[in-house]
Amino acid sequence: MARMSNHSYMSVWFQSFPEEHILERLGAFLGTVPFSAAKPGFTYLTVRAVDASETPVLEQDLRSLPPDASGIIEIARDHHHSDCSYEIRCFWDLTVFDAPTGKWKVEPQPLEIVCYGEDYDAGIYQEEGHIQVNLGFEHLFTGHAGLLGIRRNGRAAAESPEEARFLEAMAWPENLERYQEKTRENIRKLFDWVQRTEKALPVERVRLRSEGEENLEIRLEEILAAR
Repeated sequence: MARMSNHSYMSVWFQSFPEEHILERLGAFLGTVPFSAAKPGFTYLTVRAVDASETPVLEQDLRSLPPDASGIIEIARDHHHSDCSYEIRCFWDLTVFDAPTGKWKVEPQPLEIVCYGEDYDAGIYQEEGHIQVNLGFEHLFTGHAGLLGIRRNGRAAAESPEEARFLEAMAWPENLERYQEKTRENIRKLFDWVQRTEKALPVERVRLRSEGEENLEIRLEEILAAR
């Protein structure tokens, strides 16, 4: 699609996050990640100290043999400090609409997870969360062009031939209904992950946000509730 693709995020704050528990909490969170069936395991680990302007103290490409959560923690153990951040990449499976073929398919989508120690980058965790996850493109959860949910925005003007074909296909009620149900599958997967996180860890709060929605959580609830 020609429209700029916004991203969506999950931020998690813990009830406490002392230095001695950073890797324990991070490992427990990584244990909740719903890996892609086709691409399981974590593929990259970067550790930074002080702030993002500093050269990483550790960078590892793990694609040849992606480890699980315990493997990541073992690699990071020598850099266990409250002024560090830990950046981890992996994949999870989401349902996507392939506009050229008009078909739905489940595909691996990238996840970027960052864990912030409380002394890293002047306490950036206060705004971003002790853990922040880039969940991927916003439209995978909200749909394109405001077509989904209770308060639909109506048919938007197409900005490209591909988008015009997409909007034309969604003019058929059965196609729009299927689009809404497939998007709901992605929302349910995200909400299930949030629930697992809250059960596995001493979570104070979780925030879902995106670059294009004023209140992402309300928007997702609307799409789930629409009939």
